[in-house]
Amino acid sequence: MQSTHMLHFTGVEGDYGIISTTESDSVTICFEGYESQTILLNANAYQKILMKEISSNASRSRQKLISVTKDMGQSSKFRWYKGDESYFSLVENEIVDSKKFPNTGFSLNVDKASYSNIRRFLNVRSEVPPDAVRIEELLNYFGLHYHEPDKTDVFRIESQVTDCPWNEKNKLLYLNVSARKLNLDKVPPCNLVFLLDASGSMDMPGKLPLIKAAFQMLVKNLRPIDTVSIVTYGGSVAIWLQPTSGAEKQKIIQSIEEITADGDTPGEAAIKTAYQLAEKVFIKNGNNRIILATDGDFNVGETSEKSLEDLISKERLTNVYLTCLGVGTGNFKDSKLETLAKKGNGNYAYLDNISEAEKVLVKEMTQTFFVVANNVFLNVQFNPDVIKEYRLIGFDNKRDAIADSTGELEGGEIGSGNSVLAIFEITPAIDINTKTNAASSTANLAQVSLKYNLCNDTLSNEIKYNCTNNYAAFNSIDKDLRFGAALAMFGMKLRQSKFIGNIEWSDIENIAMNSYDPNEYLQKEFLQLVSIAKKIYGKRRKKYTEK
Repeated sequence: MQSTHMLHFTGVEGDYGIISTTESDSVTICFEGYESQTILLNANAYQKILMKEISSNASRSRQKLISVTKDMGQSSKFRWYKGDESYFSLVENEIVDSKKFPNTGFSLNVDKASYSNIRRFLNVRSEVPPDAVRIEELLNYFGLHYHEPDKTDVFRIESQVTDCPWNEKNKLLYLNVSARKLNLDKVPPCNLVFLLDASGSMDMPGKLPLIKAAFQMLVKNLRPIDTVSIVTYGGSVAIWLQPTSGAEKQKIIQSIEEITADGDTPGEAAIKTAYQLAEKVFIKNGNNRIILATDGDFNVGETSEKSLEDLISKERLTNVYLTCLGVGTGNFKDSKLETLAKKGNGNYAYLDNISEAEKVLVKEMTQTFFVVANNVFLNVQFNPDVIKEYRLIGFDNKRDAIADSTGELEGGEIGSGNSVLAIFEITPAIDINTKTNAASSTANLAQVSLKYNLCNDTLSNEIKYNCTNNYAAFNSIDKDLRFGAALAMFGMKLRQSKFIGNIEWSDIENIAMNSYDPNEYLQKEFLQLVSIAKKIYGKRRKKYTEK
């Protein structure tokens, strides 16, 4: 509006009354998913305004795509359950003919839940549900090949071409995106709402006790300028702790310690309460975030992934971010937490032990909670004269999203200092080994376009990058990239991918052994997980052979 007004909700069917100091004035009406309208209002007449839906909004409430190749169909896959746990059924990306479909895109996010969830299964000597394996999250977990951008840049993009260790006929194209690190002295104040599941299903050692210990560690790192509130839900929803300064650490820690588990799980009502509380103490230009910790087993109110998605789609208009922390086993609902985090402009991690809690909430606090860009996605335009075929490893879509022909990409949130690694398996159309073919050394393999929004800004920004042919033999490339190949092979093997060929667990072990950083505990631990998987799946193969 051009002059100062007060806006009042006056009716249950969308009627509004606007107090105006002039007989006529202009008004601009905006709502997400609808075309903005600017009209002239007459103070003496009742006026009905019909908002026109944007055509692309027709599928807003449907599952969004993680990756997309225009007009490219994909095969379906069965849904896998482990006990009462639930996972989205994923469709593995196919090999794509670059002449027919040169353009592909995928959403960037820094979710890491899949890796620690896989670790949980393997540590109890259990097979991993294939749909629990999201290869991009395995790569995200380690923050591989991070190179800080120039001071004025938000992102740095790098690429590398090398041999494919599981298919000698093909090559690998690595794309690495590094996000800038925020200055810790200038990190904005936090308005954090801890949304803690205290229902009866959380009364287990790996659930509520783990959450309480995790959040108490987080509290110790808060500053006086930060604000913490706590909402609990178990039987009923309660504001357990009113907004409290981060300076009152002992008060917050004691409040967390007094939480006990009991009752059913009114997740929907709890989420609404948490958003209302976050809005009440909203900090302009601050870090306003809800941190939900749960096993995802909602059983009161709206409980389906679709209904929860609709709920969060409305609430995220408040510019409050939603981080989801999953815990527990047996009835863990990965699909629900993944939905909540993606629709809430947030990230998702799984806490299988106290060390993982410390990693997510303390060591990687700025990566987890402080955003440098929203709605981030990559578009890759392959050069068909150089690349005959390609396949994106990981970033697999949900089956329901694939079935929706009107589906669109939904960008992700990238936190401070994060590194995102993507790997394409490519079939060259020419010999791209620069040592044997000098002409190929100047070949442009693909053009990359990275699009993103800065925080609290609807303006889309774009960075363009050319993937030149910098081929190097696999054993000579950076160790982080070789370790990333081992992770990708590990994920494909667990997913029982048809693209992994005759690769054995020992092949993965060898690559990991020759590329891991002995000073990184988590990389050493990965070697142990490969060894465990080798024993678990080796026994199954032996039984199958005997039959």
